[in-house]
Amino acid sequence: MKTALVTGASRGIGTACAIALSKMGYNIVLNYNKSEEKAENLANIITENYGVDVMCVKADVSDKTAVDEMVSKALEKFNCIDVLVNNAGVSSVKLFTDTTVDDWNEIISTNLTSVYNVTHAVLPSMLRNHSGNVVNIASMWGEVGASMEVAYSASKAGVIGLTKALAKEVAPSSIRVNCVSPGVIMTDMMSSFSDEDIKLIREDIPLDVLGTAKNVADAVAFLVSDKAQFITGQVLSVNGGMVI
Repeated sequence: MKTALVTGASRGIGTACAIALSKMGYNIVLNYNKSEEKAENLANIITENYGVDVMCVKADVSDKTAVDEMVSKALEKFNCIDVLVNNAGVSSVKLFTDTTVDDWNEIISTNLTSVYNVTHAVLPSMLRNHSGNVVNIASMWGEVGASMEVAYSASKAGVIGLTKALAKEVAPSSIRVNCVSPGVIMTDMMSSFSDEDIKLIREDIPLDVLGTAKNVADAVAFLVSDKAQFITGQVLSVNGGMVI
């Protein structure tokens, strides 16, 4: 049985990805940082409903040492990691001139450096097996940039660049690296927006609906499936037509 590691799995898109992959028969490694109770509850739901093995591991993905320990524990239990979903991330909405160095470092380390940390730890086992799938969760703002989200946009643009470059590097080893680029998805990241803000955002979406975490997870599931076996280095935008 194959194994998938999902970072930031205790809520939102990460939770939806973990459920989608468990439905496909993957054993799941649930990474969390602070939300232990949510991760354990999700593990119980997956175990009871989908009959796969689940492991919860606490790690701050911006901390390379913690990540290396997490991956070692996962490999000790499951022997290999076949799918990696780099989902953990944070957002911030403020003027660039109000963005402090600490703000910048937190966003870059959580959203971009974490992708390096976890992929760097997982990739050797994929290379040994001559197979694997990495899916990085970016953002439409990494494609086109967002006013008042400069640091966030920069971090997600970095994720897209990393995806494309790494895909070229590891393709000869039969490892695929792709990116899902969500638009406006109704998760905790939207909690700071008012109902009026959300209404205005929806009016800018051609499909006239807000995205769900499941929409993103379905794209991830497709990219790791055999139906996508000739797809690598790509950005699959899940945004309702907001960015084309």
